[in-house]
Amino acid sequence: MTLLCSLNAREIVSGLRKGLFSPQELFHSLRERTASLDGEIGAFLSRNKELAPLAEGPLKGVPVAMKDNILAHGMPLTCASKILENYVAPYDATVVARLKQNGGWVPGKTNMDEFAMGSSTENSALGVTRNPWDLSRVPGGSSGGSAAAVASFQTPLALGSDTGGSVRQPATFCGLYGFKPTYGRISRYGLVAFASSLDQIGLFGRNPEDISLLFENIAGYDPLDSTSLREPLRPDRDETPKNLPALAYLALPDEGVDPEIREAYPRFLKVFQEMGYPLEEVRVSHWEYALYVYYVIASSEASSNLARFDGIRYGFRSPAPSVDALYDETRTKGFGPEVRRRILLGTFSLGAGQYDEYYGKAFQVRNLIAAELRDLFSKYPFLLLPSTPDTAFTLGSKSHDPVKMYYSDFFTIPLSLAGYPALSLPFCLSGQGLPIGFQIAAPYLNDERMLRLASRYEGIVGGEETLKKRFNLGDEAFTAPPESVHNKDNQSEEVFP
Repeated sequence: MTLLCSLNAREIVSGLRKGLFSPQELFHSLRERTASLDGEIGAFLSRNKELAPLAEGPLKGVPVAMKDNILAHGMPLTCASKILENYVAPYDATVVARLKQNGGWVPGKTNMDEFAMGSSTENSALGVTRNPWDLSRVPGGSSGGSAAAVASFQTPLALGSDTGGSVRQPATFCGLYGFKPTYGRISRYGLVAFASSLDQIGLFGRNPEDISLLFENIAGYDPLDSTSLREPLRPDRDETPKNLPALAYLALPDEGVDPEIREAYPRFLKVFQEMGYPLEEVRVSHWEYALYVYYVIASSEASSNLARFDGIRYGFRSPAPSVDALYDETRTKGFGPEVRRRILLGTFSLGAGQYDEYYGKAFQVRNLIAAELRDLFSKYPFLLLPSTPDTAFTLGSKSHDPVKMYYSDFFTIPLSLAGYPALSLPFCLSGQGLPIGFQIAAPYLNDERMLRLASRYEGIVGGEETLKKRFNLGDEAFTAPPESVHNKDNQSEEVFP
């Protein structure tokens, strides 16, 4: 009998409707899974001890873990930082409220790089998260806990935040699909701000259909978020056109890409050629500047947003003889080294005499990158490219070299700067048995169209089945325990292609 924890979201909804198992049985199965695995992986920072009554809706019974910078009423909110110790969320983020309204529930809060600043989930003040594929390696970041939880079958879906690649990079490292929507399609109300012009809530899943199901039920206009888009979702699943347009694929840089990723890239592109799409190579001339632009803009906005964490109203407070000393001691001891580094960089960039030279200039280059991508998407419906320059690296191998760590987001940041939707896709395994993945990007508001293409891709590649085989969950069909029907109302191959 396959464990309930191996079910994806659509199977959970179907199984509950048919009375094959109860929400409580699913809840306990996932808790047992976490108890048996998460002591080594470290995906969760906290878990709900009980299952509350579920609303009726298209997500009824579906668990969705939350990165611990998304507010869920009554649950701890730490942002993986000492400065928010003992803080409990007083309200639900819009995505959590919509999840609950549609019948879903939150199994727990997941680990992350402190305040979403990092690419490895090693910057957490509450402990590191390990990659389920290889416990000596990172799961990526900053949403590494969410990625590890989904990859290890502790939850079928999870939410993270993606500022410069923090959903797509860990999804790739963990062999998942990681979706960053068009900026403004999912409300940011209740997401703790890092860099407001870049932050987005993104989705992790083991297949594109689950991501589509969740996206359709949590996205949409929100008057509580001033950046929320009013354009309606497009859930209709129209068929692929008969005459397929050419797709663009990004030319790789001469250096800085792992040889195995470089070798796998043409094979990834061939999947789309075999679907019938012509391919054309493209270059974005300002792409190489995006990393520098991002760290000026993101750090500047972080400097402003994190000024509210001062030890006065909530969270950690360091004893001090004066108000000035209180601010100094609280922020020095409450924030970790990476957060302090970015606050200092951002404060410098916004300083008198520095603003135009740094922040202002960075925004000008950001606009150039956005204009180039806008021109590209006027000619092509999708852009294919790598997700990361390398596979999951070993814990501690980049911790003392911030520049090398920052380069992990080389392929994800330009799309974040421009606000375009993008989706990381699992493709194959490296010689060391580590996931290798790539990305699809699309024009504004073409999120659903991109997810439909990804569903066709998954039908060929079979990434979800590879994950099941990794955890010995893929050989048997699901069989419900015989007593579960009576309890249904009791609620309180090594290469994918």
